Amino acid sequence: MTDYFKNAMAAAVTGVYVVTTDGPAGRVGLTVSSMASVSAEPPMLLVSINRDSPLLPAIVDNDVFGVNALGVHHAGLAETFAGRAAAGARYDFGAARWERGESGVPLLSDASARFDCQVSYLVAAGSHVVVIGAVRDASRGAVAALAYTRRDYARPAELPAGEISSRSAA
Repeated sequence: MTDYFKNAMAAAVTGVYVVTTDGPAGRVGLTVSSMASVSAEPPMLLVSINRDSPLLPAIVDNDVFGVNALGVHHAGLAETFAGRAAAGARYDFGAARWERGESGVPLLSDASARFDCQVSYLVAAGSHVVVIGAVRDASRGAVAALAYTRRDYARPAELPAGEISSRSAA
């Protein structure tokens, strides 16, 4: 069943994010594809982190995390923070320009969107832990978001105006 599930999930389209943290437990970042809004009032979001990732204990100990929605020009950075750097070191913060968020987390200077979060809840879920955070600050960049589907990066196509309305969208 696991292989069928993984193959089916590969056909889904997701955004690409680098989740970061910094504080007493250190500066750590990791590429993830599972991020979602939880609540608009108050603003909250979630990320799903593998239990074996060094990012998880760092987030728990630092109590803060950043979510950086990668832009279409960030496929190489996504690979770097996935541990598959084509050039340079894996997980290398020197591969991009970062700013410090209000909580001290690294936020990508030219991200499609950025979120600075305080840990609110940790929910165990199979091989992962869902980290739910209260959004302390959020900003939208000027670049289109990077997508991931069928185990490859993609640029979302622009839709002609009026093709899909908010009333007909699922």
